[in-house]
Amino acid sequence: METTRHFTVTLYVVNDGATALHTHERLGKRIPPGGHVDRDELPHEAAIRECREETGLEPSIRRMQEPLEGGAGRSLPQPRRQMLYDVNVHDGVVGHQHIDHVYFGSVSSREIEPEPGEAGADAWAWYTPDELRASDLEADVIELGCAAIDAVGQR
Repeated sequence: METTRHFTVTLYVVNDGATALHTHERLGKRIPPGGHVDRDELPHEAAIRECREETGLEPSIRRMQEPLEGGAGRSLPQPRRQMLYDVNVHDGVVGHQHIDHVYFGSVSSREIEPEPGEAGADAWAWYTPDELRASDLEADVIELGCAAIDAVGQR
């Protein structure tokens, strides 16, 4: 069986030393904003769009390095991590995977107002590093959430 792969994005948004996570109904766990990269999007554009749709917040992605100027190519914001997630596994065979581009960013408010059809504002909570470490969240969510808070707080 052939494994299908989709490009996805995750954006850990930070405000005042905390990151926003919501309960994903289908997955049954708490995660940051994110989703699939559309055919006409670059990964960082998808991260911004997903965050806007899911939270109503206007994110600013933090760059890891200054963009290169000149030449034929353009620098894109680099993801802080790229993760590979097995989505569908049947009898030990992986049928579908997500190649996730993980970005860190900031928002100027904690007022979450999702678009219609998204998880409601009551599904969201802000987590400080201490709250992340004391939680029963997935290990990657804890590590990446703490790293985002640390990285965004340094600028």
